Amino acid sequence: MSACAGIGIDNLYIDITADEVPILDGSAASFVFLLQSAGVELQKAPRRFLKVTKPVEVREGEGANEKWARLDPYHGFKLGFQIDFDHRVVNSTGQRFEFDLGSGQYNRDIARARTFGFTKEVEYMRSKGLALGGGLDNAIVMDDTKVLNAGGLRYDDEFVKHKILDAMGDLYIVGHPLLAAYSAFRSGHALNNKLLRALLAQPDAYQIVTFDDQRAAPQGFNEVARAW
Repeated sequence: MSACAGIGIDNLYIDITADEVPILDGSAASFVFLLQSAGVELQKAPRRFLKVTKPVEVREGEGANEKWARLDPYHGFKLGFQIDFDHRVVNSTGQRFEFDLGSGQYNRDIARARTFGFTKEVEYMRSKGLALGGGLDNAIVMDDTKVLNAGGLRYDDEFVKHKILDAMGDLYIVGHPLLAAYSAFRSGHALNNKLLRALLAQPDAYQIVTFDDQRAAPQGFNEVARAW
C-alpha cells in the first residue's frame, strides 16, 4: 500500500494468496520496481481525493508511554514522524523526519527504508512461533550496540523513514489519496488505523474532492509513477 501511495496508483485490484503480503527485503522498493515495470495507465476520469478539513487527533498512553497521531488540513500531502528508541544506533541517526510528496521523491527518499528490530525481540518472537521468516535479508537487525547487517544502513535515518513508509501505507487504505498533513509521535499501524477511523467518524472533518484539470492538483499528485 505504501508503494501505491508513493508512486500515485489509486485504481487497482490486489489479490493475495496467503495470510499476508510477502515481506521481500523489508522495504517497498521491490513493489515499486514491479509496479513500474508492469506499467501504469493514466485514466481519463478525474482523481478523487480525501481532503481533511479540520484537525483530527488520537492519543494513547501517558507520560513516557504516550503516543499520538494527527491529521491537519493541507493542500498537498506531507508527513512528519518522530520515533523514540533508546538505542545507541538509532540515537545517532536522527529520530525525526519530514517528507512532503510535493517536493520529495518517494522512490529516492522513502521506498528503500527497511523494517527493523532487535535481536532480543527476534529471539522472543521466534520462541512463540512468530517472525520465522525474518532475518538479515529482510530487516535491519541490531544487538545492544550496533547494526548486524553487513551492508549497514541504506539511509542515515533509515529507521524513522521506514515509519513514514509504514504510515503512508496505513493511511492509503482509506481508499483515496489524502490531502492532509500527518504528524505522529511513536505511532504504529494500530494507532494510524485508529486515526483513520476517528477521521471517518466525523463527516465534517473531510470532503471528497476532484480536480478536473490535473494541473490544479497539489504538486506531487499530477505526476504518476516517477522513475527512480
